[in-house]
Amino acid sequence: MEVLSLGIVAADVLAKPITKMPKRGRLELIDRVELHTGGCANNTAIGLARLGISTGVMGKVGKDGFGDFILQKLKAEGVNTSGMKRDEKVNTSFTFVMIAPDGERSFFHYIGTNARLSLNDIDLDVVKKVKILHIAGSNLMPGFDGKPTARLLKKAKDFSVTTSLDTAWNSTIDWFKTIKPSLPFIDIFLPSIEEAKMITGKKEPEDIADFLLFHGVKTVGLKMGTKGSYIATNHKRHFIPPFKVKTVDATGAGDAFVAGFLTGVVKGWDVERCGRLGNAVGACCVQAIGCTQGIKSFDETVRLMKK
Repeated sequence: MEVLSLGIVAADVLAKPITKMPKRGRLELIDRVELHTGGCANNTAIGLARLGISTGVMGKVGKDGFGDFILQKLKAEGVNTSGMKRDEKVNTSFTFVMIAPDGERSFFHYIGTNARLSLNDIDLDVVKKVKILHIAGSNLMPGFDGKPTARLLKKAKDFSVTTSLDTAWNSTIDWFKTIKPSLPFIDIFLPSIEEAKMITGKKEPEDIADFLLFHGVKTVGLKMGTKGSYIATNHKRHFIPPFKVKTVDATGAGDAFVAGFLTGVVKGWDVERCGRLGNAVGACCVQAIGCTQGIKSFDETVRLMKK
């Protein structure tokens, strides 16, 4: 296994188009609704598998229909699920995704089993055998965020495993306090720019990168949506423009970027080329409804990059 994607998994119900919320006790009609797997760990793993990278997911689902659905989908995509745990007391995490006509999304989220993931659920024998450990969805795993995450990342570094981390939005936390213990042990940090602003208190990509690099991160990759991405190390800086495509649904685009970036890392590419591949996978993702439906094979994605 080359990449282990550890973190939040969920069932997603996507509805489109949502132009307004119904008044209390009333009903509004929508044109389309679909059930998909979601969550950062799930989305990133499926993206990696589509790109030809040997991948597994480690996380927790309930013993319910949504949990069955997630595990079946992962296996169908060729993702290793041996590290998945099932909780008998709490239901699987669920997100209702409301998609506006322009593709922008709003969410209702039930944290469910993701809140119950802890260090006790982590199989270190699996972790020590992978090339990259990717923590997917920090800030939405209260039993694992903060010091437990840092302890696992340090252990992975002791195993000579490359570490990667992506954040998720949570308006109820102290962003920097939560992530600070982990920063010295993160080789590749791939937050959205809005999340990075919350962590650092900075506004500009250059200042955000300086802050994170100072605190120990080796490579910073900021996902900036329609503005592309910004990649920084202590030696190089790159603004990478987006690919111009028609956006149908932006759900999962950030996780698709991560899958593309980590694919480049596995292949030994330089950070600028990894960022370009990340942008390309994200561009494929937004052309279809759902977190992973639009992601293509590695060869198809490279053809988009060449165009």
